[in-house]
Amino acid sequence: MSQLFPRTANLLARLSVYGIFIVAALGMVALLIYSRSPYPAFAQKSPTQPVPFSHALHVSLKIDCQYCHADARRSTFAGVPSVKRCMGCHQIVASKDAELQKEVEKLRTFAKESRPVERVRLHKLAGFVYFPHKRHVQTGLACQQCHGEVQTMTEVAQVAPLTMGWCVSCHAERKGPLECVVCHH
Repeated sequence: MSQLFPRTANLLARLSVYGIFIVAALGMVALLIYSRSPYPAFAQKSPTQPVPFSHALHVSLKIDCQYCHADARRSTFAGVPSVKRCMGCHQIVASKDAELQKEVEKLRTFAKESRPVERVRLHKLAGFVYFPHKRHVQTGLACQQCHGEVQTMTEVAQVAPLTMGWCVSCHAERKGPLECVVCHH
């Protein structure tokens, strides 16, 4: 019986199978590189918040970061200020700008209804990472080291990748602890 396909067809079939495996392997390597890069951390732009908040405006009024984020110096989480804390000023402070005043009124509505402002979290670490703000604040690390020039932001954006490599390089630079159990539990 004569051969149906030429002998080169066997070679092409083998090369096709090898090619599929090579492309799959390269795809896996690319996915691994992408997942370890800082790009996924930056993929999310600043989310729309229920009540917009301008750090630039509040800093221009000489309000210290730790007035609103009081838990940063004594807790794991810096925390988002409660409506009650915001109303400490906004029950008497209004804005001359009509658009800003609408936002202050939204805040006052939340306060009257005793509801928290459900802010969209922006800076988030993996669940297996332990990051105490307290320890970093107490060693004198400025908020800007991780959060960028927040004092100039009208909308907060994540500016640092917050990846393990980024944190380790910061610890090495500042002679901080490098043991795995410091951050991983």
